[in-house]
Amino acid sequence: MAAPAKKVFEVFVSKIPWTLASKEMKEYFGQFGQVKKCLLPFDKETGFHRGFCWIGFSTEEGLTNALQKEPHTLEGAKLQVQRNRRPFSGQKSNKESELD
Repeated sequence: MAAPAKKVFEVFVSKIPWTLASKEMKEYFGQFGQVKKCLLPFDKETGFHRGFCWIGFSTEEGLTNALQKEPHTLEGAKLQVQRNRRPFSGQKSNKESELD
């Protein structure tokens, strides 16, 4: 069993401009709480990220703060931020997870 202290509170972010990288995403979402992880999957064929990511906060407060702010705007683009419906556990193949 996983220890409760290791729980990660995640949001799913979409509509991310291709000019942003995980560093900028971590910095932006860091204003809401400590960011434990940022998973921004890349397309191996194009070399660009796929326009969405998962941001994991270390506390529920960070998650709540991020969900309460509206709109989230970076580089002129309005990001879509929502609570992650299911925990993201581990790396999946980028191609297989989205082709269905």
